[in-house]
Amino acid sequence: MNVEPANTAPLLEVRDLVKHFDISGGLLEQLTLQGGRMVRRRTLVRAINGVSLTIQPGETLSVVGESGCGKSTLARAVMGLYQPTAGQVRYGGERIDNLDSRAMMPFRRKMQMVFQDPYASLNPRMTVRQILEEPLRFHHPGHTEAEVRDKVAEVMRQVGVRPGWADNYPHEFSGGQRQRISIARALMVDPAFVVADEPIAALDVSIQAQILNLLMDAQDQRGLTYLFISHDLSVVRHISTRVAVMYLGCLCELAPADPLFEAPLHPYTQALLSAIPRLGGKASGHIRLTGDVPTPINLPPGCVFHGRCRQAAQRCREEVPALREHAPGRFVACHAVEEGRI
Repeated sequence: MNVEPANTAPLLEVRDLVKHFDISGGLLEQLTLQGGRMVRRRTLVRAINGVSLTIQPGETLSVVGESGCGKSTLARAVMGLYQPTAGQVRYGGERIDNLDSRAMMPFRRKMQMVFQDPYASLNPRMTVRQILEEPLRFHHPGHTEAEVRDKVAEVMRQVGVRPGWADNYPHEFSGGQRQRISIARALMVDPAFVVADEPIAALDVSIQAQILNLLMDAQDQRGLTYLFISHDLSVVRHISTRVAVMYLGCLCELAPADPLFEAPLHPYTQALLSAIPRLGGKASGHIRLTGDVPTPINLPPGCVFHGRCRQAAQRCREEVPALREHAPGRFVACHAVEEGRI
């Protein structure tokens, strides 16, 4: 499925991506008695279910949704940290999801990741200098000592950390400074594509804007392309070129940021955006969802959102909606939108 926003070739393309986790346990835990016979049953967490999207060079595609919707799993599958159960991931037109570690190495230089928790993502036994030098020495072994030293100082200045602090350890820095160091580590090999998995969620509100501005400045200076994972919708609107909305591992809506926030099409997107806090309390149009929340272990038939949707009809309970282009650049997976009931 092609969901490109423009005619240019995408930098990253995800095709019908599926990722399931087997939590069945050992053989004895899988055995159950059924009809007088012992049957072996597997228990799967269906984290991602047929997601397709593209990311254009230089843009920021944000992925939003409730906790457990699969957005972080999608990010890790794109980066090759999880092996997809099915589907494809292509970078620059080349398929990368089926590559071994050696064949994947050239793409590691082009694709970097900033993790959510700067306390856990930095090695406490290494100084900042060692943390930043490590990827550069690994991917560019021909660099001289002077080149490595100059590169570390240059990137530290770019992210707002004094080069004189390079011999300090991570525990000597604040949370915001650690996240700046994490961003510096990602930038050391001059990537073209960066996955930012909730990069400000673990930081104080006073620091979040600084880190966001740092990411946006780095994008302008280096021409970076971002896959930005977040649950903070106000941040997403500020930083995004386009937004993908996920629910229970499925892509509900994909659209440019401003049209999506001004006039969401999918009922789940409408409910999600109506819950954004506003001065004076929640707006009168807040949509309160009812019904049971399914689990990714036992997904409902048809549309995964039909049990909580006010627009659900019989077709929604039986048929999985396809992601279709409703307007130029706007894609939505909803029978009600397709039939004109919304």
